[in-house]
Amino acid sequence: MSADLFDLAVIGGGVNGAGIARDAAGRGAKVLLLERGDLAEGTSSNSTKLIHGGLRYLEHYEFALVREALSEREVLWGIAPHIIWPLRFILPHRPGLRPRWLLRLGLFLYDHIGGRKYLPAAQSVTLASHPAGAPLKPAFTRAFAYSDGWVDDARLVVLNARDAADRGAEVRTRCEVTSLAREGDHWRIAAGGETFTARAIVNAAGPRVLDLLGRAGEPSAQKMRLVRGSHIVVKKLFDHDFAYFFQLPDGRIFFAIPYEQDFTLIGTTDVDHTAGLDEVKASAEEIVYLCAGASEYFRTPVTPTDVVWTYSGVRPLVDDGSGKPEAATRGYRFEIDGGPDEAPLLSVFGGKITTYRHLAAEAVEQLAPFLPSLKGGDWTGKAALPGGDFGMTEAEAKVAQLAARYPFLPPREAHRLIRLYGTRAFAMLGDAGSLAELGEQFGHGLTAAEVDYLVQAEWARSADDILWRRTKLGLHFTPEQALRLQAFLLERTIPA
Repeated sequence: MSADLFDLAVIGGGVNGAGIARDAAGRGAKVLLLERGDLAEGTSSNSTKLIHGGLRYLEHYEFALVREALSEREVLWGIAPHIIWPLRFILPHRPGLRPRWLLRLGLFLYDHIGGRKYLPAAQSVTLASHPAGAPLKPAFTRAFAYSDGWVDDARLVVLNARDAADRGAEVRTRCEVTSLAREGDHWRIAAGGETFTARAIVNAAGPRVLDLLGRAGEPSAQKMRLVRGSHIVVKKLFDHDFAYFFQLPDGRIFFAIPYEQDFTLIGTTDVDHTAGLDEVKASAEEIVYLCAGASEYFRTPVTPTDVVWTYSGVRPLVDDGSGKPEAATRGYRFEIDGGPDEAPLLSVFGGKITTYRHLAAEAVEQLAPFLPSLKGGDWTGKAALPGGDFGMTEAEAKVAQLAARYPFLPPREAHRLIRLYGTRAFAMLGDAGSLAELGEQFGHGLTAAEVDYLVQAEWARSADDILWRRTKLGLHFTPEQALRLQAFLLERTIPA
């Protein structure tokens, strides 16, 4: 059994699970990561795609959570400058809602409690003379500008898994856990038609965390609150690079963010989710709500007929008794079961994408007494994720280098490849001297060489894996192009 015994089995291939797998593998543990579907298929690819402290959480007095998240912004930017970059937000003042002095105070705290070093500080702006004012209704005259970060959420998950694998972890996607049994000092895990053994388990199943505990026969007193966040995507509403933070009369806020060059992303909602988890969709009411909210600010009204795509994710929040879904804490908790002579099971409750790395380090520290193979302390904040081995402000320089090395690439394509793969784009393109040498062209820059890389290095198996998680090209592809891509994947011999 020892040859097949893992130190740690992490169940759940979202951002928390992938982050824990990476951290533990980097400390010398033999790690197995199991995911029932594709990496980031659930909540972790359906976020608002922000690395942020959560300005609105200050209203709920969650100062520790905001401080933790703010301190992580520049750390994450530093280890993944290809998929994370700064974003400047415009927060218009709206008479009758939060007063200007309160917004100014909140932004002062936001700038100073999290150890900000590189992101620009908040400032007042006059919308009549600011580029971000042009798309807005003339009634909005004053605003504040502040800084946060943008992240390609699904790629953040994949790159954590890739780094874990590079450090020796075994990553299994489409490998659903069907049973768990503690057998003294180890666990026996049935998943994907195979049996695995591990000294410890991390339950990072997100919205399914309690279900997995039930399969392990480990009841929990922890209560979860499942909250659906829905987003809409429309053709771009503005031509500048600023994002917007909007307030609504019901006290909620939402964002309007430049998305994939040609679109605007608007979200999110906070609605208690009581339906199943296999198909999570925005309701008609949520779509109307987001359209109406955007129309209160933009000169050009946004209607449901303008929506080209919607997506929704279920946030597995710790139930802290809050009345409104948006007031529920975005913090996280751990629950560990097992003693000196029993294999431990650590369950992760809650969390948010910005704090995933810190959460992972804490989880591994909690397991350290049970796993002698774990060596060293928190290391992930200084080690670049795959492809991110360059400076925080050097992404455009890398785009120029890629364009110079492969002059046949259109400028937009060189930018896309660096923003997805960073320095690994050079290895992916190899010695190609023309577009033709990259193989079949599926449209919008996607080539057979890129598809092969995603299959071989990033566990992609279907057109959806590639178009909606690995590349976000699904917004541009026609149904016919997507079908051709799927046929191409079926023609390939996909490695296990």
